[in-house]
Amino acid sequence: MNKKRIKTVILCDGRQPGAGSLKEAINESEYFIAADGGGNVARRLNMIPDIVIGDMDSYVIEKKEEAEIIHDPDQETNDLEKSLKHAIKLKSTDVVVFGAVGKRLDHTLKNLSVLCRFNSSFSSLVFKDRHGEIFLLPERFVRTYPVGTTLSLFPISGITEGVTTKGLAYPLVNESLENGVRDGTSNKTIRPEIEITHKKGDLLLFVASLAEEKKRQKSS
Repeated sequence: MNKKRIKTVILCDGRQPGAGSLKEAINESEYFIAADGGGNVARRLNMIPDIVIGDMDSYVIEKKEEAEIIHDPDQETNDLEKSLKHAIKLKSTDVVVFGAVGKRLDHTLKNLSVLCRFNSSFSSLVFKDRHGEIFLLPERFVRTYPVGTTLSLFPISGITEGVTTKGLAYPLVNESLENGVRDGTSNKTIRPEIEITHKKGDLLLFVASLAEEKKRQKSS
């Protein structure tokens, strides 16, 4: 029996997403959670979360709140962790997080660590912004992208071993990627179907938005 897929959108207070992509994701999801200050972002975009959760050091609570407010003062977890824990309670299977990167670099790095920690709790956990999306790869990953899509590989665990790629302009064959030594940034797809495998370590994949790339090319 197939498990029912429950999609959840989480909005953080980092770099703001395009309103169109956020609205589209919300329309396709059962739940919309704002992580503390992400509730202020939602308000500016005229969007109402189902839940605003966090230590409430950023969100401005109004007299007549339409969202459910969950005050969690725990200082050992950040607002994204609180939101993901609540998504687990809601039995979410697929989670898309907007606004997890940008602004303070330490917050971005922390949220990438959170992504790795919670990845196994969901069928899919993806960070998105107007520039693209990033997620943790399984040991074997096969996906179709338009030819010319920019992809970047990051060995988030420090070192990732046995990396092999197919369908990319600069292929890897059973090679290692290591932070501060060698990564796999700014590769491009040369055929629609790509395959990435690795044997050991945690490997993040960033997929650039074609729409944003076209805008950049026109402005350059």
